[in-house]
Amino acid sequence: MSHIVTVQDAVTAFADFMEPTNAELDAIDQEMPVILANVDLLDAHIVTLDRTPTELDVRRIRRARRRALAARVALLNRTAGTSVPGGAA
Repeated sequence: MSHIVTVQDAVTAFADFMEPTNAELDAIDQEMPVILANVDLLDAHIVTLDRTPTELDVRRIRRARRRALAARVALLNRTAGTSVPGGAA
């Protein structure tokens, strides 16, 4: 038995509309400090998954949490003046 398959997926898999736009890439660049700070916080938590956190671990988590919060606040302060198209008035 031979299967009949369409070529549509192979053709549209690499279409231009599937790529991120410049605006989306710029948004990712703006959010990158927040993303990296959250990765550091996650790493700090992962270290303590299989053992009781030491005082050094607790300090590392606390510092990572502060950096993540500071990165979020900085992002919000940078984007506070911009408007989102289609947003509520």
